[in-house]
Order: sequence, then structure tokens, then C-alpha cells
Amino acid sequence: MNAPRIVTDDTAMDRALALAAEAAQADEIPVGAVVLDAEGRILAEGRNNREETADPTGHAEIVALRAAAVAQGSWNLTGCTLVVTMEPCVMCAGAILQSRVARVVFGAWDDKAGAAGSLYDVLRDRRLPYRAEVVGGVREDEAVEQLRAFFAERR
Repeated sequence: MNAPRIVTDDTAMDRALALAAEAAQADEIPVGAVVLDAEGRILAEGRNNREETADPTGHAEIVALRAAAVAQGSWNLTGCTLVVTMEPCVMCAGAILQSRVARVVFGAWDDKAGAAGSLYDVLRDRRLPYRAEVVGGVREDEAVEQLRAFFAERR
């Protein structure tokens, strides 16, 4: 039996970008996310599906975190890494902290609603009982281009 492949942040971002492209094809804002387990294997993934599901929490991060919790059999994702194409919003940052994800790697910064260092810094707020390591700007140009192209088509 083959063990799941261990991936780098960059390889995980490849998959997240592909999921974001799938979201755009479904007329969803192009954001994709991948959860890596503590050993660096892909545990779960998700993409924005808010329009499809009529669910206001249908952000890629939430979808991926829910799938990871099911795959792992626990809400506690200690040691896991979330790789996402866009900086998490406040709602997603709260879910990340509640799930105990250790690291968050993202592509595009979100100056309008970001909660991982641009507008807010919820993930590293020392007043909270749990914090996550944050690595921003990974493959930023590609993530920004997906978003720019999506919104340019709709204007």
C-alpha cells in the first residue's frame, strides 16, 4: 500500500490554486484551500462554495477544515497546516484558531477583509489563548491574478 505523498507548501499551493480555478468555473470567488497533516500529507481540501450551497460559511478554509476534521476523526487539527490562496477573513481565522491549526500559508493578501496580518492579525493576536504561525505571500502573483481575472469578468 502506498503512503500518501508528503508535499511542500509550494506543492500544496499548486493544489489550492487548482481548487480556486474550479471555484471560478462554478461562479464562486476563486479561493482554494488544502490542509496538510503534521507529516505534510494532504489530509483534506476545499474551495469556495457559498453560491452553490447558499451557505454564508462556504469559504474554502471552512470547507477544508470541516473535511480535515472528518478525515482525522477529530476537530483538533494540532500540527496541521492550512494552505489557502487568499488571506483568511475574520470568520475563517476564528475557525482556524478553534481547530488548533499550527500554520497558515496563504497567497494573496486581502487589504479589505484579511485577518492574518493585513487589516487584522487575529491568527497571531497574543490576547487570544491560541495562535498560529503565518506565512503570507506564497505564490502571491498567481493567486492575485486569479482573483483579478474573476472580478474583471464581472465588472
